[in-house]
Amino acid sequence: MRTINTDYHMWNLSSRSLFHLVMVALLIIGATACQSSYDKLLTSPDYKLKLSKALEYYQSEDFYKAQTLFEQVMPFYRGTPQIDTIYFKYAYTHYEMKNFILASYYFKNFTETFTSSPFVEEAAYMTAYSNYRLSPEARLDQTYSIKAMEGFQQFVNRYPSSGKVATCNALIDEIRAKQEEKAIANAELYYKLDNYQSADHAYRNLLKDYPDSKDTELIRFRIVQASYKLAENTIEIKQAERYETVIENCNEFKRRHPESKYANEVEGILKSAQNKLQRLIRS
Repeated sequence: MRTINTDYHMWNLSSRSLFHLVMVALLIIGATACQSSYDKLLTSPDYKLKLSKALEYYQSEDFYKAQTLFEQVMPFYRGTPQIDTIYFKYAYTHYEMKNFILASYYFKNFTETFTSSPFVEEAAYMTAYSNYRLSPEARLDQTYSIKAMEGFQQFVNRYPSSGKVATCNALIDEIRAKQEEKAIANAELYYKLDNYQSADHAYRNLLKDYPDSKDTELIRFRIVQASYKLAENTIEIKQAERYETVIENCNEFKRRHPESKYANEVEGILKSAQNKLQRLIRS
């Protein structure tokens, strides 16, 4: 039978445990020292040191610490040559931390406060781009999309020679496509809910707002359908006028889309509207 050396195993276990405890203690001490260093910096009256450290944190992408220190030192640098750099980087800390509402606010404020700064052009772009980052999918509220589009358009008008103009135009087109998608969805919903008057109005607005839409053929077809359904479901005294509108819509569709895949359906609606109009006239 093998004899177990109990003393050896106990010593080995104790050594390992002691080693682990020492390592944990060193990590805690190191972390505490680092934390204490930053905490001491926050309470330090040395604003020059704070700015230096803020720039270091910013460079190393520790934006939370950089932002806190920038906030503390800004009052000391008002009216100095460094203030626009500090404020500009402060605005960027909000952007990098995905606080896009505040980022847009501070970038816009920068453009209004530091009009002669070399950073003003980029700040104007970032004002719009921060709102763009808040732009949701098409089915949701498009308030920030509209703000972004307006901001990009203002940027293009103000800096027509900027290298960012092409990007702005592309993003404007993207936002317009999203708004168009939402407008079409709204019009389709009116139609599905049998609210034909609102659907007809919404489809007509689509043609006004997006005359170059790739969906103009479908939109005009929907106008034909909605106006026909509206005429069918209106009071008799208004039916003749509304069937005349249906006929006009059908003829407009045929003129603009002579080879359309909806041609047969439009022709059927046209003949039905003409027949019903004739019966109303004779009655």
